[in-house]
Amino acid sequence: MSKRLVIALGGNALGKTPGEQLELVKGTATTIVDLVEEGYDVVIGHGNGPQVGMVNLAFEYSATHDGGTPAMPFPECGAMTQGYIGYHLQQAIERELAHRGIDKPCAAVVTQVVVDRADEAFNHPTKPVGMFYTAEQARDIAERTGYTFVEDAGRGYRRVVPSPIPVKIVELPIVEQLVGLHSVVITVGGGGIPVVEKGPGDYEGVAAVIDKDRASAKLALDLKADMLVILTAVEKVSINYRTPEQRDLDRLTVAQAHEYIAQGHFAPGSMLPKVQSCIDFVAHTQGGTALITSLDKAREALQGRTGTLIVKE
Repeated sequence: MSKRLVIALGGNALGKTPGEQLELVKGTATTIVDLVEEGYDVVIGHGNGPQVGMVNLAFEYSATHDGGTPAMPFPECGAMTQGYIGYHLQQAIERELAHRGIDKPCAAVVTQVVVDRADEAFNHPTKPVGMFYTAEQARDIAERTGYTFVEDAGRGYRRVVPSPIPVKIVELPIVEQLVGLHSVVITVGGGGIPVVEKGPGDYEGVAAVIDKDRASAKLALDLKADMLVILTAVEKVSINYRTPEQRDLDRLTVAQAHEYIAQGHFAPGSMLPKVQSCIDFVAHTQGGTALITSLDKAREALQGRTGTLIVKE
């Protein structure tokens, strides 16, 4: 029986523009198909922070500058980015599968993810989306739109939106069917389109971005995956990152991870949600493990030669 992998793709696997993205996903597809060739059933989640902010701002700017287009609600912007990122990934993966003579379908599923309207995240927006702006630009946009901006690591100002916890993946039964057919499946794009459940089968979109690592961890749990793989910009998780005392970690237990989090080793909005997502998955599975590594080292990491493996104990 094939092992199931849920892979969360970081921003380095995608571009900031459609053109850049088309080039980058060629390398991403090579990595994905490497894992398919190793015999895994692969399910892919991905982020959309830069893309959803870009789409939302473009509509907002056009609507307020006589562009003749309506302002587009944030959930619809999320759906648009799911569509075009999924399309790019799907094309690149299909091309790579065909190139290697692998007869396997690939499908991108527009996916809604239920969140709790009472989630405290709605009172404290933290998730950066879109481009970087100067303080003056951010102030002008905020006055015009009511958006919230924060300074981001000395690189400028970015809009922030709520990032609630995923509760339920609406299209899970469809994803399960596709995985059962050994398809490569792209789902929970951008963490999923955040919706609240008003009644049975009745969903309403909300302005938020679900963290793609948390959504991928939820997906891995629901699919009973053998492993959650988070692909990011670094080969291994480190403590004392970017200091003379930096130490890269080959293996991390859930208890150790909690200890390092308490000591402040992992940056919020960067490595922290990745480690927390791995804990969420590993702690609630029987024998499931998680892996954090870089995109170009994924195959080696799954062979046990690099990366950081997260285990229950």
